[in-house]
Amino acid sequence: METQTNMPEFAVGELAGAIKGVLREAFGRVRVRGEITECKRYPSGHIYLSLKDADAKLESVVWKMSVRNLAVQPENGLEVIATGRIDTYADRSKYQLVIDRLEYAGEGALLAKIEKLRVALKAEGLFDAERKKAIPLLPARVGVVTSEKGAVIQDIRTTIARRFPRPILLWPVQVQGQGSAELIARAIEGMGALPPGLRPDVLIVARGGGSLEDLMAFNEEVVVRAAANCPIPLISAVGHETDTTLIDFASDRRAPTPTAAAEMAVPARIELLADLSQRGGRLHHAMRGWMERARGALLRAERGMPAMPDVVAGLRQRLDDRGERLRQALPGLIGAKRAALTRLHLPHPREGIAARRGMLALLAERLRGGFAAGQARRRAAPMLARFSEGPVLARLRERRTALDGLSARLESVSYQSVLARGFALVRDAKGRAVTHAAEVKPGAALTIAFQDGEAHVHADKPKSEPLQGSLF
Repeated sequence: METQTNMPEFAVGELAGAIKGVLREAFGRVRVRGEITECKRYPSGHIYLSLKDADAKLESVVWKMSVRNLAVQPENGLEVIATGRIDTYADRSKYQLVIDRLEYAGEGALLAKIEKLRVALKAEGLFDAERKKAIPLLPARVGVVTSEKGAVIQDIRTTIARRFPRPILLWPVQVQGQGSAELIARAIEGMGALPPGLRPDVLIVARGGGSLEDLMAFNEEVVVRAAANCPIPLISAVGHETDTTLIDFASDRRAPTPTAAAEMAVPARIELLADLSQRGGRLHHAMRGWMERARGALLRAERGMPAMPDVVAGLRQRLDDRGERLRQALPGLIGAKRAALTRLHLPHPREGIAARRGMLALLAERLRGGFAAGQARRRAAPMLARFSEGPVLARLRERRTALDGLSARLESVSYQSVLARGFALVRDAKGRAVTHAAEVKPGAALTIAFQDGEAHVHADKPKSEPLQGSLF
C-alpha cells in the first residue's frame, strides 16, 4: 500500500538542475580570496584547481576559452582573488567555482612570487657578473623596446639627440597587461636576431613608473631569460628610481629612469670634444718632449762621432795594405807548395811495375815448387805405407813425447799461467808491455789482459811512490 504524501517527487537530474539554478540565483558572480592548490592543466586546455584557506577548500575550474584572458597564470601556493560564478557538477554531486578572472591578492603575494623566481634564476647563474657585457662607447645604432605611445620614447629620443644624435630603432610593444611579457620577450629576441647591418649596438628596454602590478610583465621568467640571453648589451630602465624588477638583475646595466638609460647609451658630444682636446694637448706636449730628448741625444752622438774623412782615409789605407799583402802572399804560397812537393819521394811507375812483376815471378815459382812436392808425396805414399807399423811409427811416438815435454816446460814459463793466478798484463796503445807507473801519462789508453780476456781503460794520474813490502 503506497503512502500518501504531499511532497513533490524529483528525478535526480531535475534535482541537480534545481540546485544549480538556486546557486546561480543566490550567488551570481562572486570574488573569492584563497591560496591555489592542486593546480593541473589538462591536454584539453582546461585548468582545474582548488582555492583554500584555513577553514575550507573550494574546487574551481578555468575553461580553455578563459585561460588566455587571465592576467595571472595559476600556480600552486599563489594567493589570488578569483572572480567567477558558482556552478555544480551533477555527475559527482559537487559544486565548483568557474573562474574567468584572476588577480594577485595584494603586494605580499606578488613580492613572494617575485622573490621565489629571483632565487631560482640566481641559482642558475643568470645574474652572474661574468655574463655582463660592456656598453659600447659610441654605438652606431640604438635599439629601444617600449611602447610607441607615452613619454618614455620621447624622453629617450630627446636625450640622444641632445647628447650625441644616433639612429634609433624602435620595437613597439605592450608594456603591461595580459600577454605583455611574451611580447617584450619576443621583441628582445627579435632585436638580437637582426642581421649585423641592422642590429643595434646597444638595446634599451624601458617603461614608465607604475604600481607593482603594472610592472609585473618585467618580472616574468620569459622576459628575464630573454634579457639574459640577448647578444646585444642591454640597459633596463623600468619604472622610477625606487622600482626594481627582475630584468634589472639580468640586464648588463640598470638605469634608474629612461632618460638615464639614454645617457648611458650614448656619450655627451661636448664632453667627448673636451676630452679629445685635452688628450690632444697632452699628446702634443708629450711628442714635443720626446722630440727634444731625441734631438739632444742626436747632438751628443754627433759630438762623439769621429770625422768621416779621417775614418775613410784610414779604411782606404788598410785596404791598400791588405791588397799588397795579398799580392805577395800568392807567390809565396805557390813556392811553399812546390818545395813540399819536391821533398816528397814518389817512385817512378816503372819501378812499381817491376816490383809487381818480381812478386808475380816469386808466386809462380812457389806454385811450381808446391806442385812438385805434391807429386813427390803421391809417389812416396806407397813406400810410407810399408813403414807405418815399423820404426817410423816408433820414431814419431818418441818425437811426440819430447814435444809434449817441451810444451809443458813452455807453459810453466808462459805469462798466461801467471794471469791465471790473478795477475794482469798492462800494454800501451802500441801493444808494448808497461812495467813502470812513471811510463803512464794521465789520460793514456791502456789495455789490461786477464786470463779470460782484455779490458780497455784510460789512466788516471800515476802514483810513483815505491811499493812497501813484498809480493810474496
